[in-house]
Amino acid sequence: MFRVACWTANTRYALPLAPVSSAAPDTAALLPPVTLTTDFGLRDAYVAAMKGAMLQVEPALRLVDVTHEVDPQDVMGAAFLLRQALPFFPAGTVHLAVVDPGVGTDRRALAASFGGHVFVGPDNGLLALLLDGAEPDAVVVLDRPAFWRTPAPARTFHGRDVFGPVAAHLAAGRALEEVGTPTDHFERLLWALPIADGEGIQGWVVHVDRFGNCVTNVPGALVEEGGRRRQLKGYAGTAIIDGIHDTYGDVPPGEPVALVGSSGFLEIGVRDGDAAALLDLRKGSRVSLVYAD
Repeated sequence: MFRVACWTANTRYALPLAPVSSAAPDTAALLPPVTLTTDFGLRDAYVAAMKGAMLQVEPALRLVDVTHEVDPQDVMGAAFLLRQALPFFPAGTVHLAVVDPGVGTDRRALAASFGGHVFVGPDNGLLALLLDGAEPDAVVVLDRPAFWRTPAPARTFHGRDVFGPVAAHLAAGRALEEVGTPTDHFERLLWALPIADGEGIQGWVVHVDRFGNCVTNVPGALVEEGGRRRQLKGYAGTAIIDGIHDTYGDVPPGEPVALVGSSGFLEIGVRDGDAAALLDLRKGSRVSLVYAD
């Protein structure tokens, strides 16, 4: 390990860094990907600053943006979106998720391993939502400043100064137990589950995509169990929808449609239109499927 001298406006300090990879491009490409999920948006320099801090640790990192458009402070929204992408990444991928309403407070910083993947982010329930009831293989508290960008991180930007650099070190080959102290405790949040009975299924909109399609918390498997075998009507916002369809093109232009989307959950859409705007739907809106037979 070597040290590089760094200056701020008032302080000079030495920052320990992992050795920079000198591997040939084809070898460096074998580093596992690092996914990035934040609520930073793209109009400011936050994303670039965090990536820069990570690339200072390891220039050969492969950074993959899941999204930086999570609604501000929406921990559940971040977990939902990352869960949609996570199954498509190879074992060894590091998932950096920074939606951090408690930044600068006494909330802890964590890294965890589960199912061959690694999570880095704040201890605010996001990890538990990703696990969805499963237990992680290991969890550590990120309490070792040698792996941060600076021993005195900005109170309002731990993504750049703590989480990003630690994720880079992990992707570059550091072991989980090197970057933090093992713990058995982490904050736990639970997903709101749909309600199903003999009369139908009730769920809620949990995500509105850029097309205005409204994704609910009703799993496709639950719809398949009853809805495909029985006549039903869907009630969503201002719309009454007949049956479950396979794709948006099954209905005429401008008509609402209920289907199981690529996320694996029930969606409410409008062919060639914005369902959220046209049907007065938003996150938290109730969606009901009622058996009509």
